[in-house]
Amino acid sequence: MIGEIPEYEIFAIRYATRTARRADHFIGGDPHDGPMPMDYFVWVVAGADRIFLVDTGFTVETAARRKRQFLRCPIESLRQIGIVPDSITDVVLTHLHYDHVGNFHKLPNARFHLQERELAFATGRHMRYPYFGHGFEVEDVVGMVRLNFKRRVELYDGDADLAAGVTLHLAPGHTAGLQVVRVRTRRGNVVLASDASHFYENFETNRPFIAALDIGAMLDSFRKVERLADSRSHIVPGHDPLVMRRYAPPSPALQDIVARISQGIAGATTEVSGSSAGRFQVRSAGSPSAWLRSSSTLIFSCICCPGTRVRRAGRRN
Repeated sequence: MIGEIPEYEIFAIRYATRTARRADHFIGGDPHDGPMPMDYFVWVVAGADRIFLVDTGFTVETAARRKRQFLRCPIESLRQIGIVPDSITDVVLTHLHYDHVGNFHKLPNARFHLQERELAFATGRHMRYPYFGHGFEVEDVVGMVRLNFKRRVELYDGDADLAAGVTLHLAPGHTAGLQVVRVRTRRGNVVLASDASHFYENFETNRPFIAALDIGAMLDSFRKVERLADSRSHIVPGHDPLVMRRYAPPSPALQDIVARISQGIAGATTEVSGSSAGRFQVRSAGSPSAWLRSSSTLIFSCICCPGTRVRRAGRRN
């Protein structure tokens, strides 16, 4: 613990994937075009007294319609780390694209934390254009509007403190109101970048993802995310399969399903035992056990492309 700021555990839950190529992920394509799959995640931020869910994924029906490989329901997958979905009362929506806000209806007790300009963007004039509108599911957006009328949406105007040790930061570019989440952990300040940077390579090589509202703003958001994090190794991109290889699972049974981000890169495997009451215990070799309770408020350089790095399969660093 640093001062009075609490420390949190972070878990990434992988719920879907799709095949893709490198050219799909960089504006202007990529001269080394080859396979570069995309994974889909939700994140759990768990402290001693509060648990936050960051994003809610998409449904199996949306996966079929959009031809994504659906691996598991992200909301039901919370049970694998001992969290009952109905116990979730706070959800951060990084933005309103279909893969980040679907399943909101499966969280009946949750309040949703969202940037106001994101809701304005998703209901505004740009949605008439397929380039922008394609990334949204109409019923998800309308659902958020309805929940706002029911006083279940908290709208923010820029950076904000959500709780001690958990802060929200506007990082536009991909969409008008995308926000990232900075979390205090035992290894320092970790930033859940979501789609501010889909892959490590986007921000590391300054090559924006192909879906962008404002390319300049996206590049500026790369720098903002770097300033917020204690180092580049404290940044977690939104869709990179490398996340599951760089971070250990909470237990061997959860390999390729859940990664424990707060443990550190290539940390020792930990074990999580849970109960149906939404209370779980994390044990790590050489460290004290800690109770987490749900509550009311969860290189290779390329000579033709200087500054880029090409991935090596299976690398963990």
